Amino acid sequence: MDRAETSFSQEEDQIQEELEEEAQNTQEINTTYHSSVPPGLTQHEFNSLKQVITEFHSYRVNSGQCSSLLAQRLHAPLPIVWSIVRCFDKPQTYKHFIKTCSVREDFRMTVGDTRDVIVISGLPAATSTERLDILDDDRHVTGFSITGGEHRLRNYRSVTTVHEFGSDGRIWTVVLESYIVDVPEGNTEEDTRLFADTFVRLNLQKLASVTEAMSRDHQTPSGGGESSS
Repeated sequence: MDRAETSFSQEEDQIQEELEEEAQNTQEINTTYHSSVPPGLTQHEFNSLKQVITEFHSYRVNSGQCSSLLAQRLHAPLPIVWSIVRCFDKPQTYKHFIKTCSVREDFRMTVGDTRDVIVISGLPAATSTERLDILDDDRHVTGFSITGGEHRLRNYRSVTTVHEFGSDGRIWTVVLESYIVDVPEGNTEEDTRLFADTFVRLNLQKLASVTEAMSRDHQTPSGGGESSS
């Protein structure tokens, strides 16, 4: 083999290596949330929710994206929790940092409807336009994607599912919320996940506070008690 052939062969090998490296960098990774118990769930709860996690909380994550699944236990019955979670037009009921939310006059709470959110000052965001992607009242599943606005969460897509459990006369609800989002330029995957996780976790904690208070009020007899003289 002469020098020209050797050089050409080396160039081919280098090009092939670069193509393989590029393919690895853009390779999709399937999430595996169904294979291990996420924080906040018991083994029993996780076993009951594996199929749901596989169906609704699984993502194909490209390089330059990150994903996460969070769980929250609420001491409130499912109907109360779902009545709050399903209200796409009123996220401020339990979501922190939302100043106002507006929808169009022809809003019907159906897939494809949008909402315009204004975020409170002091955050690295100002506005967000969001689309309702799924609303299943029978299976208690809802989800949305961010389609515009001034914020850091590009191509953010989220799914929330609500599940009721009972044992020994006790009833509680578990809420699962997962998302996938682009990693902003100049940020790491870990930083982006920490940022998004913090917002989701705070929202879920407030959802617990709101619905547990509603549950207590619902159980309290009206009309007061006996007055002492």
